[in-house]
Parts: sequence; C-alpha cells; structure tokens
Amino acid sequence: MADEKKVLMGMSLSELKSVVKDLGMPQFTAGQIAKWLYQQHVGSIDEMTNISKANREKLAEQYTIGAMAPIDCQRSKDGTIKYLFPTQDGKFVETVYIPDGDRATLCVSCQVGCKMNCLFCQTGKQGFEGSLSAGDILNQIYALPERETLTNIVFMGQGEPMDNLDNVLRATEILTADYGYGWSPKRITVSSVGVKNKLKRFLDESECHVAISMHSPLPEQRQQLMPAERQMSIVEVVDLLKQYDFTHQRRCSFEYICFAGLNDTTMHAREIVKLLQGLECRVNLIRFHEIPDVDLPGADEKRMEALRDYLTNHGVFTTIRASRGQDIFAACGLLSTAVKGKKVKK
Repeated sequence: MADEKKVLMGMSLSELKSVVKDLGMPQFTAGQIAKWLYQQHVGSIDEMTNISKANREKLAEQYTIGAMAPIDCQRSKDGTIKYLFPTQDGKFVETVYIPDGDRATLCVSCQVGCKMNCLFCQTGKQGFEGSLSAGDILNQIYALPERETLTNIVFMGQGEPMDNLDNVLRATEILTADYGYGWSPKRITVSSVGVKNKLKRFLDESECHVAISMHSPLPEQRQQLMPAERQMSIVEVVDLLKQYDFTHQRRCSFEYICFAGLNDTTMHAREIVKLLQGLECRVNLIRFHEIPDVDLPGADEKRMEALRDYLTNHGVFTTIRASRGQDIFAACGLLSTAVKGKKVKK
C-alpha cells in the first residue's frame, strides 16, 4: 500500500541520520532515536520525549517503531519457551528462549523456511518463503517478554544466516554497536552450513562466534544429509576456518547431531579428529529428536558419550548439549508449520 509506514527498527545509525536529514531535523536526532529504540525499547514514537513534539509528529507521519508482540507461545516444564513472532510481511517465525541458571539464551530465526533442505530439519521441509529484514530479526529480541534477562543470542533458528547475510550483519551491528544494544560480539553465535563466499565475508566483517553444522565428516554422507555440501564441502569450510585466529576470545564450534549407526561410529570419530586437526575449535554433540516423516534414529546416550570421550581424548574438546524443550517440540519449524498459510492481522 502506498501509505504504508516505514519501519524504524532495524535501521543503523547511518540510516537514521538519512531519515532525520530527509525530514529536516537536526542530525543529533538520529542518535536520540537510536537510543529510544535499542536502549529504551519504546512502544511508540510519541514516547521519545526528548525529541520535540513537532518532530515526533513529523516522524510518525511516515514511520513506525515496527515492534510486533508474539502471537503464540509454548512453555516447557524445563522453562524453555518457544514463541511465534509475526513478520512485517504477514508470515511467522519461531524464537526459542532457553533459561539455564544465570544464563538465558535466545535462539533467533533469520528466514521464513529455508533453502538448504537438510534431511533432518523440519524448517527445510516448509520450503523457502523469504528472508527476514533486520527489523524482523531484531523484533524477536525487542518484543521478547524476557528480553532483560538475556545473556546470549544464537542465530540457530529457522533459515541459513549466510543466505540472508546483509540483514544478519545489520542486526548484529545494531546488537553490538554503542548506539544500539552495546553487546559484546562474544555473546552472539551465528551458525551456518557453509555457503561459498558468504561464510568468508561473515568471518571478515563480524567478530561474533561461528558455529558450523557438520553432522558428518564424510563428504558423501554429509551430502546425503545436507545438500549444501555440494556447494561448499565440509573440507572447504574447515580449510577456510583455518585461515582465522580462534585462539583468543572468538570461538569456532561444530554442531553434530548424532544418528544411531549412521554417524556415531569410531570411524566417524577418527575422521572428525583428522578433519579438525590444527583448528582451535569445539564440537557440540546434539541428540536427535524425531520429526514427522523423517526416518532417522537418534543415537543413545552411551554412543554419544563414547564419541565425546574419543574426540576429547584426541584433542578435540567435545560436549553433549543438554536437550531442552522436548515436551514442546522446541526443534525449529514445528510451530510455524502448524500456522503456515494463515496471515498476520496488523
């Protein structure tokens, strides 16, 4: 619609400077707007009380904050909460809040659906419906009821971050900038299956942690699980990562879902050690929770512990990630699949 207002959330300071310039406002107003947005989390432009009433009205004629509350949630007995957020273009994405003692992690989405079509992932079975704007990414934090408790953010929700890299980088800039949330980039982890050229750009332009979805060290087997292996192999991914320094605060990790008899053998463990030799990193072993129409058996605890112990004893620091939210299907894609086809009322 021609009279649709533009969204302020997701704009960088330089973009806000362009907005105030176009509206004939003083340049410093951009910094004021940024603080009201990203530090005060106001619900309306009228709450920006250190901006003159005339300028607030001028701004409100063309712009809106863009905050949209979640429309649904599921609460687990372990404290995990899965939220369903609307997007500005009327779709839905999932966000999972995971409290753990004095830590609270938010798993955010960056796309509606996903192009990667990994065999074990419900989101990939939705098909791809579009990438989120930086504002839609940030809204998952902005409009989160538990926002003030967050200690960490992981881009491990729906979608492939490198396939929406511009908006992911814009969102992480706002999260880490002085004018924005002011977070350390070490509180943010961005995951990827490995996308040629995009992964390198992320490593060059961001200081956030990186997590790579491995799931098999064997290229042929990984390709069966993850078609993206054809475009950028796990060997290419690791060779690229070895060009960067992860010996200080920035961390590199590998996600590894364990499937019984498929990728949890001693042979796989040996190949992981060989592949990661010379790279400062860690491996997170993940239990597989069944999803509809996917015939993959999850590895049992004993096999996962044996895999962890082998890797750790051979110099690859490895942990088994605690399962969370099993009773609410916290794995991505299940809640949004249920409402697919419905439209958000704005």
